[in-house]
Amino acid sequence: VGSEMCIRDRSGIVHAGVGKASFDIKSLEENVTALIDAIKKAKPSSAKGVYFKKISVSSTMGPGLNVDGASVDI
Repeated sequence: VGSEMCIRDRSGIVHAGVGKASFDIKSLEENVTALIDAIKKAKPSSAKGVYFKKISVSSTMGPGLNVDGASVDI
């Protein structure tokens, strides 16, 4: 997973680098999966309801693409 990760406390928005354009698809997939798993493990026990509301991925300056939550088991 990328070395930079920003979590906004109140809204719970997470921004994290997971790779570069030169990475192959398998490496990017592994990094995204590792990030999602780390966020799931960090979920406080007091958090109730839907923990992931939306997932999207984008290049640095590109538009975000929504990810189907069922495809990443959230």
